[in-house]
Amino acid sequence: MSNHLPLHWWQRLGLRGRSAVIGVPYAWLLIFFLMPFLIVLKISVSEMETVTFKDLVTYAEGVLQVTIKLGSYLFIAQDDLYFLTYLRSLKYAAVTTLLCLAIGYPFAYFMARAKPTAQPALVMLVMLPFWTSFLLRVYAWKGLLGEGGLIANLLISTGVDQFLAAAGLIASPGKLMNTPFSLVVGMVYTYLPFMILPLYANLSKMDLRLLEAATDLGATPWVAFWKVTVPLSKAGIIAGSMLVFIPCVGEFVIPELLGGPETLMIGRVLWDEFFSNNDWPMASAVAVVMVLLIIVPLALFNRYQAEAQERRA
Repeated sequence: MSNHLPLHWWQRLGLRGRSAVIGVPYAWLLIFFLMPFLIVLKISVSEMETVTFKDLVTYAEGVLQVTIKLGSYLFIAQDDLYFLTYLRSLKYAAVTTLLCLAIGYPFAYFMARAKPTAQPALVMLVMLPFWTSFLLRVYAWKGLLGEGGLIANLLISTGVDQFLAAAGLIASPGKLMNTPFSLVVGMVYTYLPFMILPLYANLSKMDLRLLEAATDLGATPWVAFWKVTVPLSKAGIIAGSMLVFIPCVGEFVIPELLGGPETLMIGRVLWDEFFSNNDWPMASAVAVVMVLLIIVPLALFNRYQAEAQERRA
């Protein structure tokens, strides 16, 4: 009788458990992210014929011809509209991320320090907005910030609209809708749970004995917070920021419903190129540039993080 257990199929192929576990999500990303991205990239350098695209590689009469059209990318580089739209999208995404972090961190900290019996209820409150349609929640803000809305009346009666007008966030006192203010309010409200949940998951696992040790060494609560809690929650801050920043860059619904002409973002430009202008190569080029604007900095940041961890090790 053999003492060896039967080999699974991945072990016969020379794969161990760790390789198999890592390979599954990589295969998922390859199929559902890289392949669609390559299709969009192909369309962006193709020439459109009514509703079809010319082949990039053709072979006829012994001649192999590769045709790559870069006109869409050149037009993006030359037209200020696209540059300003990309810049505006990155600006509003960054502002939304910072506000979500400023609001979400104290809330996540409170959740992590609450009684264990109360934490599930607090998590449920954070997730409660997801029980309602995203579109309905955005439309609700149109009513709240519109003329005669509850929030609009509150801001006008307290004089906050005067301050917002002086800061350039709204066009004039009393006009809160279709402004940068209404856009940022809608985006912060929508994406705030995506910041709170990763922070809570990170803070709830922190060893509180480290704070006690810092106190014993003479650190004040504020110093212990900045020197111990914040560095240990760095992973949650990064994860929450990425979950907020990345979808905000390409957001379409919120700018369309709550924003105005001065808040034109890249999502609306993509919509116009695809469905109004019916220029799929240009729309695909805009999408490719948007993805690169997000992925390249993230890749450089992850590389920096890995090198920093190696130096500390």
